[in-house]
Amino acid sequence: MGKKVLIVGAGPAGLEAARGLLDLGQSVLLVEKQATLGGKPIHSDYAALTPDMRPASVAMQEMIDGVTAHGDAVDIRTETQVVACQGDAPDLTVTLRGPAGEATEEVAAAILCTGFDHFDPGSETQMYGYYEYADVITLADAERMLKAGQVVRPSNGEPPRQLCFIQCVGSRDRQIGNQWCSKVCCGIACKQSIEFRQALGDARVFIFYIDLRAYGFWEDELYWRAQEQHNVNFVRGIVTEVTKRGDQLLVKGEDTTMGRPMEVLMDMVILSVGMEPSAGTIEMSKVFELPRESHGFIETIGGPLNTVVTSRKGIFVAGAATGPADLEDTVSSASAAALKAATFIRMAGGR
Repeated sequence: MGKKVLIVGAGPAGLEAARGLLDLGQSVLLVEKQATLGGKPIHSDYAALTPDMRPASVAMQEMIDGVTAHGDAVDIRTETQVVACQGDAPDLTVTLRGPAGEATEEVAAAILCTGFDHFDPGSETQMYGYYEYADVITLADAERMLKAGQVVRPSNGEPPRQLCFIQCVGSRDRQIGNQWCSKVCCGIACKQSIEFRQALGDARVFIFYIDLRAYGFWEDELYWRAQEQHNVNFVRGIVTEVTKRGDQLLVKGEDTTMGRPMEVLMDMVILSVGMEPSAGTIEMSKVFELPRESHGFIETIGGPLNTVVTSRKGIFVAGAATGPADLEDTVSSASAAALKAATFIRMAGGR
């Protein structure tokens, strides 16, 4: 089976890239810094995937099984990180640091699938009170809540009667340097709004948005479904501040459709935080000596018709390591990266 292909990261992108290569008969070295496989959907306790609402644990287990079923053809290293890389593909020597110490491996190519980090809404500003008020949470916090089946206010353990989502927190914000749209936040908020309505019955749910970006089929599958079937209230506006009033949260801002200020009391506020380059993405860009594009993600050089090729031959990248991506984008780019890596090895005579 020749030299292995190194895959860094065992989330949706890494698992799909590994499965694709293994199906082609190519051996794989899969490195994951966490103790378990599955990436953000597992480690961040996602309840259900967007947009089809399949249980995240079930869907990810299917992806994991698709890799582990290949037996000895895949070498899986958990709690392990790549700390150095020498040489050029197809003759790369990588140093791995894991529970047993450091070891070197010879690989023919590499695919970086290091994902993203959720924006920390308290890192730049406290306008929304994320670290001040227990009932201000993020999309990731809400996923854990939904997965646990405990949809209650963190402050008092009671079900919220009125809650809202605030969109574009940490995205489309030039003041903090995050000029990009994170692409998935609107769809995830719509999905969660449906889940909250189903869990809470008569509770009122609002989504405050600048521009709702439910692209492709998401508009029909999530936006209209949330609005028409589940009575979610969509308000075009800008939220400027969240403060406390009694035991509730006071959301202040502007209703831009009506052109007037607004103040509304909520029991719970959910911040739709965006994507940022992950710590792993930044670190791997240094290890593999890859430039990052202007937003901080790993730079690709093939333009829109080739989104996985980097400036170093034999080094590919997939998923949200290149920029904001939904799950469909992620697995599609992972398949493309797997094919590119297999083709590179064959053309280089490495197999």
